[in-house]
Amino acid sequence: MTKLKECVFIDGVRTPNARAHNEKGWFKNVRPDELLSALYTAMFKRNPKVKPEDIEAVFIGTANPSGMQNDIGRLAWIATGLPLSVPSQTICNQCPSGMSATMDAARAIRTGEVDIILAGGVEDMEKVPMGANMDFPMRMFQYIKPEELPMGMTAEKVAEMYKISVDDMVNFAAHSNLNAAKARNEGKFKNEIIPVMGKKEDGTDFLVENDQWIRDKPDVAKMKTMESPFKQGGVVSAATSSPLTAGAALLLMMSREKADKLGLSYSYKYSFGTQAGNDPSVMGIGPIEAVKRLFAKTGLGPKDMGAIELNEAFASQSLAVIRELKLDNDNAPFKKVNTWGGAMALGHPLGESGARIIVTLLNRMKADYPKEKYGLATLCGGFGNANAVLIEKV
Repeated sequence: MTKLKECVFIDGVRTPNARAHNEKGWFKNVRPDELLSALYTAMFKRNPKVKPEDIEAVFIGTANPSGMQNDIGRLAWIATGLPLSVPSQTICNQCPSGMSATMDAARAIRTGEVDIILAGGVEDMEKVPMGANMDFPMRMFQYIKPEELPMGMTAEKVAEMYKISVDDMVNFAAHSNLNAAKARNEGKFKNEIIPVMGKKEDGTDFLVENDQWIRDKPDVAKMKTMESPFKQGGVVSAATSSPLTAGAALLLMMSREKADKLGLSYSYKYSFGTQAGNDPSVMGIGPIEAVKRLFAKTGLGPKDMGAIELNEAFASQSLAVIRELKLDNDNAPFKKVNTWGGAMALGHPLGESGARIIVTLLNRMKADYPKEKYGLATLCGGFGNANAVLIEKV
């Protein structure tokens, strides 16, 4: 039996994340395939030793593979004018789609099926709305209440189960924005963001270089007074939920021996990955089981993690996961979790986020935790899926 190869991360890029809005969104005139094309082009420009024809597969995740996002990995590749001989897959696993694509890519490299691969995710929640063209099998409602499936309702249920207060959630969301603003101002995202032309609200063209959703001075008092749009008398508001967003992320991954042969540099490798399923009505706590499985199979624990990226779908589920797994302090400010901000501030373009948090984790580890051996990325997904990925310093 062939010995498993090592899979290293050569590069990771993303577009800025913009508001998914047909008037106020900076990418209102940019298609999601164009966001992905910008990353395809940039990746080869940044890595001239890797030619487009050298890519053996492209795996792209998207939560809603319909309309403009139908088989978007392939169609964006063709639209970019890249070699037709390169095969691709568009992968749907709701919010973990981009991470699932990355995990599948790593497995293909580790088993020796391929040596060079691109993996990532993309989503535009305005042009392809959440749940677009979805037709539920009615039989499933024998097992799950339909009114408990909407994301906001799952966040409300988690807040109640784990006794997460409004004050707790607002504090968490405010720190996410403060951390993101600080990271942006210090140029932390420069290595990962590929600028893309967009439009201001007044229609003026401009080069989008930063994430649109970041609030430099979150109004905590106002955030606490915002009402829940999900449940009468509820505690989860827009202030403590990830916003509708558009964006794309892409990773260049390679077998270590191929990277060495090409003379490429790398700092981290894909070490391990896990997936877990859970009750869709509390989908946000999925990372608890996914990370527990990862720790159990690797023999590692929270103390071994140098940095952690946890996608912030909602403040309630994020806090529940952090507390249950003892990943960090009980609330922000954190030492390991999302110290450059998270989806509350950077946005959550569904299928993109799983890849985006790996891109950011790699940069955080290299910039702020250079001596640490391990980093963890994890996120929940609609209908009760969750993924976790462990990266390791080489």
